[in-house]
Amino acid sequence: MDDPLNATFNATFSDATNGTFNGTHTPFTTGPPKPFWTNLLLPTLYLTVLLTTLISFSRTYRSRQLQRAARLAPWFPSHTSRDIYLTLLHLEPSDEKSEKSSKVPESVLKAALLKRALEDIQRIVALRQAKGPLQALLQRGSVGEELWVRFQRAEGEMEEEVKEVVEEANAYVPGWGQVIFQSANEMNQNLLLKERTTELLAKVDEEKAWWEAKKQGVQRQFLKENGVESSEAVSSPESTGKRIETRSSDEDAVIVESGGPAQPQGGAGGGKKKGKK
Repeated sequence: MDDPLNATFNATFSDATNGTFNGTHTPFTTGPPKPFWTNLLLPTLYLTVLLTTLISFSRTYRSRQLQRAARLAPWFPSHTSRDIYLTLLHLEPSDEKSEKSSKVPESVLKAALLKRALEDIQRIVALRQAKGPLQALLQRGSVGEELWVRFQRAEGEMEEEVKEVVEEANAYVPGWGQVIFQSANEMNQNLLLKERTTELLAKVDEEKAWWEAKKQGVQRQFLKENGVESSEAVSSPESTGKRIETRSSDEDAVIVESGGPAQPQGGAGGGKKKGKK
């Protein structure tokens, strides 16, 4: 047997619901499906705008960095040896008739190229010596980034310079490019040795004066400890020579005195022997 309360609730709910739905709700209708490319249009436009912005920013940043690096001062001064070699290499005769007389000999060009390699060696050594301390200072923040940019640009220029010198050397003599920098390094070591020798020879007189002063000071201190006055310690070479001569004459006198009595004794003995006979 059904409960009268439930029957009344069901009847009321069903009537109210059906009346409201039928009176106010409109049926839901779906439109035609959109094509696949229409759904990808918005992401494609977003990616296109993003990539265009990144590319333009990258180009602008690189161009500004190149302009900034171009305004920086070079690490080394102008390459004089390279300029001389290129001038001799591209030197053209003024007249066609005098071409043979005014043409630069190949030996001169080789010597200029070797001089260019020597200057390259000196610059490479300077870069290697400066790289470690510069990196340490850059990590500590003691130097700016512009100095590091100048150093990196100098390294790149030296790499290109070495390749060019090797190509030029191989153009004159095949295989010379492999040993030209070795010869230049030996020349550089010889120059450093000469500079060091010149510095040492320039200090010879100074070192001699210092050594003589030190020697006299030590001598005076030694004589002072032994109770000898400094005026007697410092004697002239003439007085020293006289003392030596006096000592030698005394020794000679002793020798004469010791040999004098021996001769009369010998003479007396001889006379006695003759008398006995």
